[in-house]
Amino acid sequence: MAGIGPLTQDWEPVVIRKKPLNSAAKKDEKAVNAARRSGAEIETVKKSNAGTNKAASSSTSLNTRKLDDETENLALMDHLKFEHTDDRVPTELKKAIMQARMDKKLTQAQLSQLINEKPQIIQEYESGKAIPNQQIITKLERALGVKLRGKK
Repeated sequence: MAGIGPLTQDWEPVVIRKKPLNSAAKKDEKAVNAARRSGAEIETVKKSNAGTNKAASSSTSLNTRKLDDETENLALMDHLKFEHTDDRVPTELKKAIMQARMDKKLTQAQLSQLINEKPQIIQEYESGKAIPNQQIITKLERALGVKLRGKK
């Protein structure tokens, strides 16, 4: 400890604060009133869309209109594509599925569980509303133990 002067203590108060005020706290009504009382300068700005429930650009932009038109055109094309195709389940297939299911004494729900599909799929196939899917027909053939394709 040679060369070091006498030890002194510093009795100055140390102020430990939480975080400095953020912008939200500065805008708080209490903080604004305190600033007014202390004579600080306060700036207020009126926002143009404050208090309204409108988007920044409430008018439809050109890109949005173009996107809407394209979506309508695609929807119309899809509708026309499906309107002209009549690839529904043939009557022979409907009857074969129903007969094989009843021979095995299965309900539509039980059959759907066997092939891991929704019961609605079996209902659509048996009512003729489904568009035939070869994977589902293969699952039905395996579960029912009958051949559903190639009978003509």
